[in-house]
Amino acid sequence: MADVAKLAGVSHQTVSRVLNGAPHVRPDTRDRVLAAIRELDYRPNSAARALVTRRSQTLGVVTFDSTLYGPASMLDGIERAARSAGYFVSVASLRSLDSRSVQEAVDRLRDQGVEGVVVIAPQTSAISAVAKLSSSVPVVAVGAGTQVRVPTVSVDNRAGAEAATRHLLDLGHRTVHHLAGPAGWMESEDRQDGWRRTLEAAGAEVPPVESGDWSARSGYEAGLRIAEADGVSAVFCANDHMALGLLRAFHEAGRSIPRDISVVGFDDIPEAAYFTPPLTTVRQDFGELGRRALELLVAELAGGRETPTRARISPEMVLRRSAGPAARG
Repeated sequence: MADVAKLAGVSHQTVSRVLNGAPHVRPDTRDRVLAAIRELDYRPNSAARALVTRRSQTLGVVTFDSTLYGPASMLDGIERAARSAGYFVSVASLRSLDSRSVQEAVDRLRDQGVEGVVVIAPQTSAISAVAKLSSSVPVVAVGAGTQVRVPTVSVDNRAGAEAATRHLLDLGHRTVHHLAGPAGWMESEDRQDGWRRTLEAAGAEVPPVESGDWSARSGYEAGLRIAEADGVSAVFCANDHMALGLLRAFHEAGRSIPRDISVVGFDDIPEAAYFTPPLTTVRQDFGELGRRALELLVAELAGGRETPTRARISPEMVLRRSAGPAARG
């Protein structure tokens, strides 16, 4: 820093003010300091700064090793929001979200000096792990619903499923079949619950549930079974990838979409608009999810609250061409 000050012809304190974004620095002075920084390739010592300020400007994220669109997008949303707020992110990716693994991951992140931790917890095992977590740093859970004692932020999956099911009923379908996600996932359980409640409230028959593992392959296999059943005119899929497999199976079975069967997905993955036909689905705003998670964590860092905050993000229907009016007759 002394070298930068000498080259720019300013004081050490002026260099410090420029580095910290202080407003009361003349523009030409700031430009000289920044030019000197570039010429000398100066980089502030973050470790030294952390010792002085007792702030690492680093947050930890615990997630599980997954390429699934939902969890991966949650992580991306959190990282983007953290960068915008001036924080670095250190990620611990686990194969299993059991209590021991989550606790060990949080402990490792604490050893790195993180100021707070976000745990992506879409599975019931992860929710149990967060509930048992012992940590001296603030923790926020993403996707854990309201079942833990730490602040949480999640998408209102029940409301999204209700909207999807209601949309199909409003199109004149007597009932709506459901292709659910795997057991042990909060999204799967909440979406199935929202679907069932909507049918019951409408006085519609509640058909048996087909289940998949979130993959297009499992959607295709379930679609082959559903295509053979009589009286199926509408299907709500718990995610878009399974809906993709379902559409392929219906095409092979000679079932036209949406003339014979209407299909609605969940997530609004980037490819959903390019399915054949383009998929009507429920959109989750993962950027907002990340922003709200970071907002809760920063609030905890600032002093916390006596009662953990529960933030719910409402999804929205995206209408395309895979769902249409029920056939008459």
